[in-house]
Amino acid sequence: MNETLKVLETRRSCRNFKPDMIKKEELDAILRAGTYAATGMGRQSPIIIAVTDREMRDRLSDENRKVIGSQDKFDPFYGAPVILIVLAKKDVVTHVYDGSLVIGNLMNAAESLGVASIWIHRAKEEFESEFGKELLAKLGVEGEYEGIGHCALGYAAEPPKEAAPRKDNYVYYI
Repeated sequence: MNETLKVLETRRSCRNFKPDMIKKEELDAILRAGTYAATGMGRQSPIIIAVTDREMRDRLSDENRKVIGSQDKFDPFYGAPVILIVLAKKDVVTHVYDGSLVIGNLMNAAESLGVASIWIHRAKEEFESEFGKELLAKLGVEGEYEGIGHCALGYAAEPPKEAAPRKDNYVYYI
């Protein structure tokens, strides 16, 4: 089977990561793949914030948990040591689709390198909060951006589960 198709069929979301930091070369390759995602009219509306600092990663986890309204101390990032946050410019009509494709590229690139991943939501709410606005200002990001999602990365602490059977009537031909 073609290697690309194999990656697409075998990638699974990881919900139990080892604490080990991924290699810089792997992270750089994954980030590069994200920048090559298709975007509407080639406008490249998304940006990626790569969080490898443990303290900031834990603050993001706290903010994400607040959005859920959880009082528990569970980690919505499942222990992943790297969090890639994808945001996109609100004034680009395709911004949600653009950012979604970036996250897809990030997850598939990670899989191709043996790095586990999972898409975590609630970036929209995080970056509508004072916390998110202050973070963007600190980074010098100007303009109106919407949080699209997080791509949590790391090495899996356990083997991936088998794929669920594909549903009936997934594809229709005309």
